[in-house]
Amino acid sequence: MSQGNPASDDDMRPEYDFSAGVRGKHHEQYNDGSNVVFLDADVAKVFRDSESVNRALRLLLDLAKNQLPPDRAA
Repeated sequence: MSQGNPASDDDMRPEYDFSAGVRGKHHEQYNDGSNVVFLDADVAKVFRDSESVNRALRLLLDLAKNQLPPDRAA
């Protein structure tokens, strides 16, 4: 963070309005553990929310477990 005078470091555009912002709104959730993943545009068109991504990944995990020999299953 800048240690200078906030007024002199002000490079925010006038159209940015954070007056209704809430400091620390997601702090607790972030501390509980968060994993941000960026999807490519073509994938994001199909998987529009976390629920659909998680459902697909769980299906993939189940399929992978069925493909491994019993001694290698996770």
